Amino acid sequence: MLLAAETIWGALRGLETFSQLVGRDENGMYYINETEIVDFPRFPHRGLLLDTSRHYLPLKAILETLDVMAYNKFNVFHWHIVDDPSFPYESSTFPELSKQGAFNAMTHVYTASDVRSVIEYARLRGIRVIAEFDTPGHTLSWGPGAPGLLTPCYVGQGPSGVYGPINPIVNSTYQFVTSLFQEISAVFPDFYLHLGGDEVDFTCWKSNPEIRAFMVQMGLGQDYKKLESFYIQRLLDIVSSLGKGYIVWQEVFDNDVKLRPDTIIHVWKENDLQYLNEIANVTRSGYRALLSAPWYLNRISYGQDWIKAYKVEPLMFEGSPEQKALVIGGEACMWGEYVDVTNLTPRLWPRAGAVAERLWSNETVGNVQDAYARLAEFRCTLLGRGVQAQPLYVGYCEHEFDEGLLLQSHCAVRSCPCPFCLL
Repeated sequence: MLLAAETIWGALRGLETFSQLVGRDENGMYYINETEIVDFPRFPHRGLLLDTSRHYLPLKAILETLDVMAYNKFNVFHWHIVDDPSFPYESSTFPELSKQGAFNAMTHVYTASDVRSVIEYARLRGIRVIAEFDTPGHTLSWGPGAPGLLTPCYVGQGPSGVYGPINPIVNSTYQFVTSLFQEISAVFPDFYLHLGGDEVDFTCWKSNPEIRAFMVQMGLGQDYKKLESFYIQRLLDIVSSLGKGYIVWQEVFDNDVKLRPDTIIHVWKENDLQYLNEIANVTRSGYRALLSAPWYLNRISYGQDWIKAYKVEPLMFEGSPEQKALVIGGEACMWGEYVDVTNLTPRLWPRAGAVAERLWSNETVGNVQDAYARLAEFRCTLLGRGVQAQPLYVGYCEHEFDEGLLLQSHCAVRSCPCPFCLL
């Protein structure tokens, strides 16, 4: 075998391809057909999002997911680590965030050691780790550990006892955010952080008399999108000052926040293919774009729903070649409302493989029947590697799932990241 690659990461992908060429005949003999392959990815950003706030995912489950990501040539782990339901990230600067905000501050947290383990485990498999700390919305779990951070909601003339998004009008908010993101920037080495910025509910801001007075003082009228933009702009300036780049959900772009030219806009709203118009608008403005709108794999339906994900064409929008070059890839998303460690793996695999192929292979590779044959065979390979991947349709694998294989393969990959260890 001769394997040539321009980078170590290319060599890793080539080794993975080689491992998948191994066949077995009716006599049990392993073989590899003589072949020559020239291969390279279509898009540089091929990601998978895991949500560890709505349900805590144990460290082992994250590491096993990274293994299978590498088998599928994904190269970005988007770690949506905190959100409204829980704050499992154990902060050294603000330890009360997880003590008060995690489901269980002893068992359902990611320690500094856990985070380092994920980052290094991913690195050895050619996978970047991009952490998301979404603000100013999606922060209810932050409140108990950071008094004064969230906006007090009002009913009539008095506080209701309920809290809304981060309070954007007080200086203490920006002191807190600066300190937290200083820590995050040091812990997560990737140049990019995901800053969220989506789904901000303005109801609480509208109810608060101090915020209403601030709106008048600043000449913002009744447009609370402008208040959101006021906060986001200050956050982006803070993160930029720390030497980091940022990814934001599409609302930040839609609300006309002033952005750095290297900002990446993450398109997630599906709306009957309107996401293609959104990508066209983003790239027309000169920003790079990531696509996730059609790839929310937490949504399931009866039948072969992987086909819809496979048939997506990210560049099927009206735009110049220069615009289309600004689409750097996409991410499959596994949001956690109805997903925890018990169903994560079968819900992800092999369905996420359809997204992985779309992001890796040339646009001319699109025959669904051929893709089915590849995915069905690869699903059997995953079973042989101890991955509890669900079936695509009727059929069987020579080696059905065996819990013992799961333990064996996990032990092997702990000691060696090489795909040969898993054959």
